[in-house]
Amino acid sequence: MARYLQLLGVQFRASAASAMQYRAAFLVEGVLSLFWAGWSLVPVLVLFGHRPVLQGWSFEEALVVMGWFVLMKGILEGAVNPSLQAVVEHIRKGTLDFVLLKPADAQFLVSTARFEPWRVVDLSASLAILAVAFHRLGRWPEPLHVLAALLMLLCATWTLYSLWILVVSAAFHVVKVDNLAHLFASIFDAARWPVTVFRGFWRVLFTLVIPLGLMTTYPAQALLGRLTAGTAAAALTGSILFGAFARVMWLSSLKRYTSASS
Repeated sequence: MARYLQLLGVQFRASAASAMQYRAAFLVEGVLSLFWAGWSLVPVLVLFGHRPVLQGWSFEEALVVMGWFVLMKGILEGAVNPSLQAVVEHIRKGTLDFVLLKPADAQFLVSTARFEPWRVVDLSASLAILAVAFHRLGRWPEPLHVLAALLMLLCATWTLYSLWILVVSAAFHVVKVDNLAHLFASIFDAARWPVTVFRGFWRVLFTLVIPLGLMTTYPAQALLGRLTAGTAAAALTGSILFGAFARVMWLSSLKRYTSASS
């Protein structure tokens, strides 16, 4: 474990050094990230400008969900997307050999190959949104609720990462998965809304098939003190099983890899 934490630190420092080579671009990207975080609030502001409550969620409570959405969006585009898009190129060109020959787990190496450090701005924006939401609610989350929310954050991050591992695994079979990646990014935008606002097929889709509810709604409910122990246990179990399934699919797909020298 210590060895892999050390490798993670090396990978992150390399990404930070690369990003800081172009400091003007680094600052511009940070400003754009703040702009898009603010722009993501527009649909919520418009909707709650016409109605005070949506499926049992007040404007302030919906802001808590939005705060988690901005945070998860930052994790997706800052830590998950960059590395896993790079491995798709390796698969397409047959150059994954350089990763497979290294004395470390290939999935870990491809998952931590590249980061976008300026995405830390999303963390700041997320904390600001959460602070405004709880200030308007007139209370602050209890320590136990914060711990539950952090546990749900781990589950959400692991599930999001596992989904992308499945997308990458598909690249071993169909090679070009750009459209699938864009489709998932578009679907992920629905996570800005509490999952309870969806009905029927969409509710099942965003709860069980593509668990957007686990990524934003459950952590928000935990922070608000509305998450039940049963739901938390189901989310934890589901994220572990989902990660295990993604790992099996990765190992299975890796067997189909053909290098450029083959």
